[in-house]
Amino acid sequence: MADNLFGGKNSGRSLAGRQKVKTAKRRSMQSTRWLERQLNDPYVRRAHSEGYRSRAAYKLVELDEKFHILRGKKSVLDLGVAPGGWAQVVRRQNPKASVVGIDLLPVEPLEGVILFEMDFMDDAAPGRLIEALGDAPDLILSDMAANTVGHKQTDHLRTMGLVEAAVDFAVNVLKPGGDFVAKVFAGGTDPALLSILKSSFTTVKHAKPPASRKGSVEWYVIAQGKKG
Repeated sequence: MADNLFGGKNSGRSLAGRQKVKTAKRRSMQSTRWLERQLNDPYVRRAHSEGYRSRAAYKLVELDEKFHILRGKKSVLDLGVAPGGWAQVVRRQNPKASVVGIDLLPVEPLEGVILFEMDFMDDAAPGRLIEALGDAPDLILSDMAANTVGHKQTDHLRTMGLVEAAVDFAVNVLKPGGDFVAKVFAGGTDPALLSILKSSFTTVKHAKPPASRKGSVEWYVIAQGKKG
């Protein structure tokens, strides 16, 4: 795994006066802790104030600030689009870009975004995405993660299967010069996949944006400059 390209601790992001949540009779301690974390999360509050559907939008915002992923992009595919925060960021940064998203979960309509409620692993999915986009993409974003079953190794393997499919898709359909961003886990991208990315893109790096929760094992691989 590469070093965190965003540096050390988040500065200037703490909130004064941490809010506590009382445990209700019908609320578990786990639910109480989750609610307390939400209430005290500056990204959650910022997302509400700025109209983003989730705090995850700021992961893409921060990755873009570091790597300029969205600069000049005109055709974007968002894999694992729900609830739509990343697609919102793309549209705000590039209002004229064509954006198509796919997710197993339903997503409320987003202006300027074509949405598919289906499994990306479905054989028909790649063709439908390209057809809807109307052109080869110059950016593919993947925030996909498999539904967890509680077994660490199994969960990791299932998510890496999605990453593998996304990498294969990106290598085959991206325009020359295009970029690919995908969620991976601590330890980075599988060596075999990393080799494929390095042979297919000019630069390949790993990063953990500050918006990723401190206890999260997620990282992102950023592959830029798709080779012709």
